[in-house]
Amino acid sequence: MSGLEVITFGCRLNAFESEVIRAHAESCGLDDAVIVNTCAVTAEAERQARQAIRRARRARPQAQIIVTGCAAQIRPEHYAAMPEIDQVLGNEAKLKRESYAAAAPRVRVGDIRAMQATAAPFIDAMDRRARAIVQVQQGCDHRCTFCIIPQGRGDSRSVPIGDIVQQVRALVALGHREIVLTGVDITGFGADLPGRPGLGQLVRRLLALVPALERLRLSSLDPVEIDDDLWRLVAEEPRLMPHLHLSIQAGDDLVLKRMARRHSRADALAACRRARALRPGIALGADLIAGFPTESEAMFAHTLLLVEEAALDYLHVFPYSARPGTSAARMPQVAGGVVHERAARLRDAGAALLARSLTARIGSTASVLVEGAGFGHSEHFAPVRFAGGIARGELARLRITAATADALVGAAA
Repeated sequence: MSGLEVITFGCRLNAFESEVIRAHAESCGLDDAVIVNTCAVTAEAERQARQAIRRARRARPQAQIIVTGCAAQIRPEHYAAMPEIDQVLGNEAKLKRESYAAAAPRVRVGDIRAMQATAAPFIDAMDRRARAIVQVQQGCDHRCTFCIIPQGRGDSRSVPIGDIVQQVRALVALGHREIVLTGVDITGFGADLPGRPGLGQLVRRLLALVPALERLRLSSLDPVEIDDDLWRLVAEEPRLMPHLHLSIQAGDDLVLKRMARRHSRADALAACRRARALRPGIALGADLIAGFPTESEAMFAHTLLLVEEAALDYLHVFPYSARPGTSAARMPQVAGGVVHERAARLRDAGAALLARSLTARIGSTASVLVEGAGFGHSEHFAPVRFAGGIARGELARLRITAATADALVGAAA
């Protein structure tokens, strides 16, 4: 077996960057290589990456194996010591074409915190996906006590609005019907740009300057950093999809304080209520951490209750994973078995809410972006299955006739 393979772990930003990596590697003639773009958000993500590296070496003993991403940025010496790996690239180096040239150094990892600006790497297309992902910022200025990502991504750096418009315009011209704006902390967009434009201003200008863009979606948002411009667009702009994913993390105020989050439980619930009042029928998702250090059963119960009170449609649950170098790793830890049991209870609650949410959409009509044979996502990001025959990348108007535990069933409207 030969050829170029890019294996991606983690977030949408990594998925976008993997497309850039693939383009650079192909242009440098890498035709027998495996590139692993790692994630460091949890210990499990790193374990899976190491497992993939070892599996790749066993399957392709002659291939060049390159490891990059947040885990490689944070612990380059660890990955450089793995005998399976030929090259280690940091998060800045992985986006440069010369890193994949034959004469590139084996380890190329710089000081990510010294980065003062970012430019969005330009990609011609994301032809393995029906929707396209566009990076609007990089890094994070916050220091949540559980999070190692600022060490892997550096401080927040925004892409100039003109560059974002150019990228989106090109992707739409190539046939992409939906664009997802992504970054590490997209509600921090613009604080480092002249005039300090916020995320709402970016979205407003993007929709105005690219009228052919049919659907715009946003990745994870900090609930208290959604600006008034963006809230107005939630209410007024049909091309902004009725689906918000919020970085809530916990439903107990003391846990949120120990996480060094910017919001309270009341703030999170208020954001959910505001979204539903401005856009009836909107779908809401949330990131939640189970078993944060010092979390008691009563504190966890507050998070479970918040899931129900906010009527969240989609949950992304993380069992807490101590990351060396973070202050949460020095706090009293919850037993591992308890952490995983609480994560399972959260996932069960999320599954019940998703099933209820999907059932409530029976009888409605959905606009479905077709992503494969008989499958796509609605404007609310609900998975939809239907009889085949509609080409990938098309927007199909479907009548929702039934629901399973985790997807809608549609038919031609």
